[in-house]
Amino acid sequence: MRSGVSPSMVALPAGTWHTLLDFLSDRMRSVTRQTWAERMASGQVLDEDGSPVGAEQPYTSGQRLYYYRSMPVEPDLPEHETILFEDDHLLVADKPHFMPVTPSGKYVQQSLLVRLKRQTGCADLSPIHRIDRETAGLVLLSKRPQDRNAYQALFRDRVVHKSYEAVAACPKGTALPLVHRSRLEEDTQFFRMREVAGEANSETHVRLLREAGGHALYELTPVTGKRHQLRVHMLSLGTPIEGDQFYPEVLRGPNVEEDFRQPLQLLARSIAFTDPVTGQSRRFSSGRSLRIQP
Repeated sequence: MRSGVSPSMVALPAGTWHTLLDFLSDRMRSVTRQTWAERMASGQVLDEDGSPVGAEQPYTSGQRLYYYRSMPVEPDLPEHETILFEDDHLLVADKPHFMPVTPSGKYVQQSLLVRLKRQTGCADLSPIHRIDRETAGLVLLSKRPQDRNAYQALFRDRVVHKSYEAVAACPKGTALPLVHRSRLEEDTQFFRMREVAGEANSETHVRLLREAGGHALYELTPVTGKRHQLRVHMLSLGTPIEGDQFYPEVLRGPNVEEDFRQPLQLLARSIAFTDPVTGQSRRFSSGRSLRIQP
């Protein structure tokens, strides 16, 4: 681990590349050949023994290379995470809007995982579940590889209770509370989801908490965990979540700077479960809040 970043791995398939640099620049083109050469010269590409490899080292299939992902410049995020709980097995973080859980896009050092690895020095830290970069709130992380599957089983077996809050327009003739079920599949735009005909594979319980000035605060309790489930379900009810840049339509392209003043008004508020490692009853609540008039 270097500056909180664990190495990525690539297996070397059969091929006709002459050198390791030829392979990397051909098969991993998101990084230029020059940048790969610079990374190799500075010891950021390693073999299976952890030894740096050179750009002109002959290519041999069947081996593995390890490399460190980095970004020359990352945007500064307006808020940082808070650690709510930590023991020998589990860490619970309260994530701000705009921060990805794991390195993605233009965020590496500013991702939640890398920041927490730097703070704790725990190289084995791993997210048990994910929430969208645009969503704020609770994220659980496992500290030991041998515990990871037990914690992930909480989500696979749906024995963890999660509650979200969202701000959207007031209900439009919809009787609440309600249970919304639908079939979600990937849209033609890969980063979006959509509802389609067929057997339901997603379920959300929706409850109105309060109204203020034409807006409302909702409690959303997902039973399933499909990507963008809460955002699509709220859109389907005619009340898209405020600040959503993807639904009902895409408002911001990948190269457009973000407006940190307009976060998605969605918060992973609480989570409760029985710890599968210690047997203790756990309940955590985010200290963050959404924008709605009192």
